[in-house]
Amino acid sequence: MKKKRPDYSHLQPDQPIGIFDSGVGGLTVAKEIKRLLPHENLIYYGDTKHLPYGEKSQEAIIGYVTKITEFLLEKNCKAIVIACNSATANALKEVLETVDNRVPVIDVINPVAEKVAYEIHNNVGVIATKATVNSGLYKKSIRKHNKFIKVDELATPLLVPAIEEGFKNHPITHAIIYNYLSNSKLKNIETLILGCTHYPLLIDEIRQYYGNRVRVIDSPSIVANQLRMILEQHNLLNGSSHKGVYEFFVSDLTKNFEKISKKIFGKSIELELKPL
Repeated sequence: MKKKRPDYSHLQPDQPIGIFDSGVGGLTVAKEIKRLLPHENLIYYGDTKHLPYGEKSQEAIIGYVTKITEFLLEKNCKAIVIACNSATANALKEVLETVDNRVPVIDVINPVAEKVAYEIHNNVGVIATKATVNSGLYKKSIRKHNKFIKVDELATPLLVPAIEEGFKNHPITHAIIYNYLSNSKLKNIETLILGCTHYPLLIDEIRQYYGNRVRVIDSPSIVANQLRMILEQHNLLNGSSHKGVYEFFVSDLTKNFEKISKKIFGKSIELELKPL
């Protein structure tokens, strides 16, 4: 039976796009959306009080994510981007149930898995949080489209805390990256998926480790393009000639979130405390 196309005729192009993550990682996706769709209004929610999601139980993640989704719907968002792999892997079903086809939902795993599956990739590695790796969603999603691809997933739990503590281009992160990427599980890979939205903040250091031997996938770009395609399909692209308006909400005010968000979106932004 042909799947019925969702009806979003009640939505308006000037409504904002909602984006959420456990912390600063989702800002890599928000940055790419800002670059690709400069006229769109964005509302970002960082659940900084409960990060990292990768160390939390599925029940806890579902609880946080459901509340954030309800908040973004209350803020009149026309689309919701789950800019968090752990949230996607553990609570996508619950987000879709909460949204109930009222707005499009874009996650960070399925668009990447589909793109990798249809391009020339044989041995794919995935580095991600424990919660994402334990779900096995990357492997399932890639092999659903192409059963011949070999997928090896490795949990890399120390990277998120290092990034959240501001250890970019630091001997600590160099040591952690070397330790993880030299793992035998990733020995024969040709492609590496950064299965956490925090990790693109370390993409230069990861590429430096591999040289030109391994292709490192830029997930935020894939997700932003998927969002644009869906908005175009439903005539929901903002036709304004003005730059988008950006709002940021966090469950706990942290110095690193403030620093990175201002670096990406400009010094004039303000963070609003919104506990779950």
